[in-house]
Amino acid sequence: MADTVQFGPFAFDVESGTLSKFGSPVRLQPQPARVLAALVHRAGDVVSREDLRRELWPTGTYVDFERGLNFAVAHIRSALSDSADRPLYIETLPKRGYRFIAPVARSGETTQPVDATEPIIEETPAASARRRAPPWTGLVVAGVVVAVVVFAWQEYRSRPIRVAVVSFDNETGQNAFDRVAIAIADQTVARLATPDRVTRLSVVGNSAALRRPRDFRDIKEIGRAVGVRYVVLAQMKTDGSKTRLIAHLIRVSDEAHLWANSYDRQAFTLDVQNEIAEAIATAVSTQLSGS
Repeated sequence: MADTVQFGPFAFDVESGTLSKFGSPVRLQPQPARVLAALVHRAGDVVSREDLRRELWPTGTYVDFERGLNFAVAHIRSALSDSADRPLYIETLPKRGYRFIAPVARSGETTQPVDATEPIIEETPAASARRRAPPWTGLVVAGVVVAVVVFAWQEYRSRPIRVAVVSFDNETGQNAFDRVAIAIADQTVARLATPDRVTRLSVVGNSAALRRPRDFRDIKEIGRAVGVRYVVLAQMKTDGSKTRLIAHLIRVSDEAHLWANSYDRQAFTLDVQNEIAEAIATAVSTQLSGS
């Protein structure tokens, strides 16, 4: 396979793992770049998860392969402004693997022209007198419309995804958990903001609008105040034997809960706080990777 391939507005150097869109570089981490290279190399064919594991995570490599591959595919889709639900580039085949579905042009190749030869049609004298537009005119117009729609959709998909992390609420009745709730919220912001997550994710975590008490909190007002599409919030509760943190991801437009999870712990040490913040950030990133 040639070193550089092109698909849509993208150019991908398989050897170096560099990706560009309309000539501008697009950030792609090394492992996702290797996954993309494997899929592009077999464009049009189904590449099983096991094939990817053998090629990229050989025997003796001790990693969480399932999580690593899921992250790599999500990262690629984010870089390509692609969607798992309506893929333009990478199709997921449940229980089978992935398939690169976009046409790929390799260096030195040219796209084959479309055969526009028209059939010979016998015309009556009256039909000849009133020449109509060629029969393929409608196809050309339809093609232009589709191209415009696809371009507009890709531009929409390339816009930053803005999410706010609201101050987590301590509802245990114990003042000692005030600092714990604040610490987990702050760590969640830090982990969501790392570039290793969704590349176009923009995180807001330090605004007065995010620190209002729960009784005076309005999700849609928060969205307007800080310009976000999604909000992450959580509450801490206790029954005396253990303490529970319940985290939520909410879409601002309709206040729908896109994800929620509970974390029960006997104690909230620093390690536990780090673990929960990482779990929340991972779950939220996964949910938003297809937005």
